[in-house]
Amino acid sequence: MRGVILNPVRQTPSPGMTQITEDHIARLVPAFYDRIRRDEMLGPIFNGAIDDWTHHLDKLQAFWSSVMLTSGRYKGQPMVAHVRHEQHMTPAHFARWLALWRQASGELLPREAAAAFQEKADRIAESLQLGVDFYRARSEA
Repeated sequence: MRGVILNPVRQTPSPGMTQITEDHIARLVPAFYDRIRRDEMLGPIFNGAIDDWTHHLDKLQAFWSSVMLTSGRYKGQPMVAHVRHEQHMTPAHFARWLALWRQASGELLPREAAAAFQEKADRIAESLQLGVDFYRARSEA
C-alpha cells in the first residue's frame, strides 16, 4: 500500500505516486461486474439477484468512491444486502469474487492503484464473511 494516495482531496501525491480517482472506479467497477455476470460460478447468482444493472453499477461505484476516496457518496447498508443472499456467501464464492477482482483491477489500473483496491477488497470480503457467519450463528441459535 506504500505510495498510494487514498484521499486525493486531502493529500497531494508525490512524484511517482498513484492517485486513486473517480475515473479508476468508473473504469474498474463496470468492467469487473461484466466479468462477474459472465462467470460460470458467480454469474447465475448475481444475475438472479440484480434486476437493474445500471442502477446497481451506479450504487457500486458510489460504494467504492466512499471506500477509496471517502467521498460519502454511498448511503446503503452492504451487510444487510449481502445477508439476504447468505446461502451463496460461501468461502468458494468469496475466493472467486476476489480472484476476478484482482484480475480486473490488475489489468485495468496502475499497479499501485490496483494493489490499493485489492487490499481494500480483501478486508471488505473478510468483514462480510464474518458478518454472514455471525448472522448464520444467530439464526441457528
